[in-house]
Amino acid sequence: MWHDLSSVQIPIAEKILRTVAVYVLIVVLFRLSGKRGLANLNTFDFVVIFLLSNVVQNAVIGNDNSLLGGVIGAVTLVTVNALLNRWLARDRRAARIVEGRPTTVIEDGRLIPAALSHLALRPSEVEHAVRLQNGDAVEDVALGRLDPDGQLIVILKHERQSATRADIARLEDRLAAIQLLLAAGPPRT
Repeated sequence: MWHDLSSVQIPIAEKILRTVAVYVLIVVLFRLSGKRGLANLNTFDFVVIFLLSNVVQNAVIGNDNSLLGGVIGAVTLVTVNALLNRWLARDRRAARIVEGRPTTVIEDGRLIPAALSHLALRPSEVEHAVRLQNGDAVEDVALGRLDPDGQLIVILKHERQSATRADIARLEDRLAAIQLLLAAGPPRT
């Protein structure tokens, strides 16, 4: 039993190479499939991810069912992912190539149909994201863009934004000035 758990049935270098190759393939596939990323997964996206993990399992582990073989594959995946994340954090050009660029989907309160079509986004998904970010409707948005990580970033039109502390402070100052004028009484002529 212990022998079966610890005996790697294919060469370790091959296992590492298989794991890295599958990782790179999955990254490329997700990059080509668009920016929706994990932030906006729908039911169909979840089904694909679950099936994808099963489909590539044998490509990663080969004919190796040992515990040690699985550990080698897992450590390789985590290591490659950590190295890729560190590289992308340091190299903007590499990050732009691997992750892509933001795409504007709302401009001055109007959806951009070509961008939505290109990203395979439905207007209802964008409207939902706007509501999550304190907008009542797409018409409230000055600019909305889908970032490479799948997050929809919304900048509301100035008149639709919530009051800030600075806005409240300005109103308090104006109110104090009005109270001073009222306390001073009518102007003398």
